[in-house]
Amino acid sequence: MTRLDDDTPFVPVRFAVLTVSDTRDAASDKSGDTLAQRIETAGHILAARDILRDERSDIAARLRDWCANPEIDAILTTGGTGLTGRDVTVEAHRDVYEKEIDAFGTIFTIVSMQKIGTSAIQSRACAGVAQGTYLFALPGSPGACRDAWDEILAYQFDYRHRPCNFVEIFPRLDEHLRRK
Repeated sequence: MTRLDDDTPFVPVRFAVLTVSDTRDAASDKSGDTLAQRIETAGHILAARDILRDERSDIAARLRDWCANPEIDAILTTGGTGLTGRDVTVEAHRDVYEKEIDAFGTIFTIVSMQKIGTSAIQSRACAGVAQGTYLFALPGSPGACRDAWDEILAYQFDYRHRPCNFVEIFPRLDEHLRRK
């Protein structure tokens, strides 16, 4: 059940979008465009955007850099979540995660099943948290990016969403680092 509390103010989130592809460039990055458009239309901030080739160490390094940047709250990657040999985005994400958000992959699969049936089995979409930053690895198709944003992320990154959302726990994501 989805419910917005109209008495609660909207809080914009600062997103970075990374497209992972050996073939896409700025002109052909439809998935990155889809995410950027949805982020900004929702009232959030597109703080950074880039395209990298399917190289695990490069992807992980970019994720770490963006996690260390106080101007970025959440990172969405698109591409490299499939089963082929060059699909290494999930492994790069898991190299960076401090905690995995296991239910994201499950919920994304449920959403995908409604659109593409059993073909949803081929996605390894995943999510986690590192350095107080949320990270989401989404498939490389614009449709999958729309589904992830429209059906899951738009709600979880809206502070008004009840009964709970990702935004309200931002201050506590790195509480373990503040303990003495």
